[in-house]
Amino acid sequence: MSVPMLKIGAVLSTMAMVTNWMSQTLPSLVGLNETTAVVGSPPGTSERIISALYPGPDEGWQVYTSTADSEGKCVCTVVAPAQTPCSRDPRNRQLRHLTERVQNVTQSMELLDLRTTRDLQHVRDSEPLLRGVEGRVRTAHANPRSLSAKGFQLKRSVSQLLPLLPVLQQFRGDAALLLELKEEVRNLSAALEAIQEELGAYDYEELQHRVISLQTRLQSCMNKLGCGRLTGISNPMTVRASGSRFGSWMMDAIIPSSDNRVWSMDGYFKGRRVLEYRTMGDFIKGQNFVVHVLPYPWAGTGHVVYNGSLYYNKHQSNVLVQYHFRQRRVLLQRSLAEAGYNNTFPYSWGGWSDIDLMADETGLWAAHSSLARGGSLALSRLNPGTLEVVRSWDTGFPKRSAGEAFLICGTLYVTNSHLAGAKVHFAYHTSTASYEYADVAFHNQYAHLSMLDYNPRERALYAWNNGHQVLYNVTLFHVVHGGGGGGGAFSPSSSWLQQHLQAVQCDGVGM
Repeated sequence: MSVPMLKIGAVLSTMAMVTNWMSQTLPSLVGLNETTAVVGSPPGTSERIISALYPGPDEGWQVYTSTADSEGKCVCTVVAPAQTPCSRDPRNRQLRHLTERVQNVTQSMELLDLRTTRDLQHVRDSEPLLRGVEGRVRTAHANPRSLSAKGFQLKRSVSQLLPLLPVLQQFRGDAALLLELKEEVRNLSAALEAIQEELGAYDYEELQHRVISLQTRLQSCMNKLGCGRLTGISNPMTVRASGSRFGSWMMDAIIPSSDNRVWSMDGYFKGRRVLEYRTMGDFIKGQNFVVHVLPYPWAGTGHVVYNGSLYYNKHQSNVLVQYHFRQRRVLLQRSLAEAGYNNTFPYSWGGWSDIDLMADETGLWAAHSSLARGGSLALSRLNPGTLEVVRSWDTGFPKRSAGEAFLICGTLYVTNSHLAGAKVHFAYHTSTASYEYADVAFHNQYAHLSMLDYNPRERALYAWNNGHQVLYNVTLFHVVHGGGGGGGAFSPSSSWLQQHLQAVQCDGVGM
């Protein structure tokens, strides 16, 4: 890669660091964000689930995609380690230093308190001896003849009081330490006030507006990257462990990114309760949710939320139902002709999974089968406004042999099992009506998948794995088609970075 390309990549990397720091660290610093991170995710994870897919602090930089403009410059989209930008900020170092000083003062105060408590008890124990000495002195003063005998007793009592001398010295030392701690607290207060004044110089409402605007433009840029072929699936990230062995959970596939609601549907048989969480953070904690009671029970786990509506298979039928969450009512019902139901053509795990509704970058789909197709897996594109079938494809793959299936960019990917050891080993391309056998590793951590769906908005796989809600990141193969100065498509033998290049330009991304 040429020097100009590296410079552009460095600039974009720095901008990604700044964006990540502003969107995650600053809101927490000034109290704009009260949420907690996703389970297992790096510190500072925001509410959007795509942040949960970013690499951890030990994984270093990760290049997702890159673009080439008309001048041949390489622009890389990267994700910085979540802790790196924060740790490099000078104010963070200053705050960390002040925190250490506060901890030192606290420890000193605790030690001082322990010593004072111990010494006061010693003084209390010595009080009877002091009173005895005082009494003997008065007796000796009143009766000088008994001075010799009393003097011996007085000497013995004074020797018993000698340990009080180091106690008094310790008191003097502690008094000096108390003055030092008082001065340290005064200095800490002044330093914190200075930082507060520095931070107060920023208009955080304006800063937050700029961060939101930048995130929106970056999301728009990412959406221009187009489609690619699946080449890798990340290790799973467990978001939550809840519900029974079977179920489904999801975010909306196409609704604007400002809507962070999460839906959960426990079970696969006769269920009617849908839990709607306000944010991903609420889903993780199991709080702030409302319950939708569907008028008709569902079958299977192949549900999808698409543009504010839940699309699901009605129990004991091949009827598809559209339920609108805001209106809390059913908008549409339509039969999926010839589609089997009631465990006629389920996935290998059963569970009434005859009809699997899904969404990708191109629209709403249904994976199913029928007797007329001999049980082979069919893929039908649906009109979300009418639930009519726009077009169908017969993949030729036996549906009962499929563990699970998901759709990315018009390509259906099928796993060979729902149990441990599963992998993606079949892909059907609707654009060319052709198939191929794949070998994409897939880590089935909890050994029993009952739901696996791709979310095109977040570009992530959502899975329900033996009572665990799990996320996977995906890697797509992108190819540059050379223009002007020549070039061509990069072959699979090209470098890893080149394999993730695509000819698309994302303009206007900046502060």
